Amino acid sequence: MGSKMASWMLMAALVLFGTVAQVSDSHALTADEEETISLFERLRESVVSITTETAVIDPFRMRSVSQPRGSGSGFIWDATGHVVTNDHVIEGASGATVLLADGRSFKAQLVGRAPSHDLAILKIEGDNLPKPIVRGASETLRVGQKVLAIGNPFGLDWTLTTGVVSALGRELPGRGGLIPELIQTDAAINPGNSGGPLLNSSGELIGVNTAIFSPSGANAGIGFAVPVDSVERVIPQLLANGRYAPPTVGVVFNAQLNASANRQGLRGVIVLGLEPGSPADGGGIEPAEFTRDGRTVPVDVIVGIGSQEVVKLSDLLTALDRRAAGDQIVLKIVREGQARDVTLTLAPGN
Repeated sequence: MGSKMASWMLMAALVLFGTVAQVSDSHALTADEEETISLFERLRESVVSITTETAVIDPFRMRSVSQPRGSGSGFIWDATGHVVTNDHVIEGASGATVLLADGRSFKAQLVGRAPSHDLAILKIEGDNLPKPIVRGASETLRVGQKVLAIGNPFGLDWTLTTGVVSALGRELPGRGGLIPELIQTDAAINPGNSGGPLLNSSGELIGVNTAIFSPSGANAGIGFAVPVDSVERVIPQLLANGRYAPPTVGVVFNAQLNASANRQGLRGVIVLGLEPGSPADGGGIEPAEFTRDGRTVPVDVIVGIGSQEVVKLSDLLTALDRRAAGDQIVLKIVREGQARDVTLTLAPGN
């Protein structure tokens, strides 16, 4: 009996210690992990996968057929079924399909495009569509704060990545010129994430993921997003008019020439010409002069708009982007070292 009792006690001890070990090895979630999980589970329904197709001519049957073109991400913008994505996701496509997290798919209608900010908006029709993502603000973002990205990288649907705001105010070449005020993040963004939301730790939209910086084309810890403050200015115009046209003063400039002048020490934007009938035409602003050997001699240089300093062209474009047609502005102009103010009323953009 003694040996049987000892064996039973040993087995009981092993079971007990095993149970204790199993409990000890289990991982209790931290408060931060719980919040991240809750945020993802709450918002994944509002993120969509977008596939596009293009029409090609079948040479044998001599008729147009559709072929898959690419894929990207997007998110629900409002309760009426509008979906925001990147312009480059749908550029050149003849059609697009929006897939929801619940498995439903919808043929989407293009509502508008803004290549200048790499934004586009689609429309889907259906019942019980997901709720739109609550929009936050990007103006108050700070380097180092936590961000989250949800998208479909490499076709891996509804993927969550996390990181921080790495830098602010970046600009990148886009299909409509320089895209200003971009958010830089180290949250992993890969092909297929384009058009998906960048979120703060409260689950609010702070940007639209748009690009990566990588020689290999895959994540290298540097991604970019269009800030939500820009999105809030662009999308309403796309919904109303199908296009985005920021207000204008009617000044003609050249991005490459101005960048070259800035590199040589010039601060501001060279006025190359004036559009006839524009606010700047007749406002006492003088355009640059051109010598016979092809050199550009600046006359008037824009160095400020209102209280904002204009050091380079993107400063001027960003300042105009924040205003509306009919707003009165004060341009700060320098000519031959002498500064003066010119008051103008902004006109609708083309």
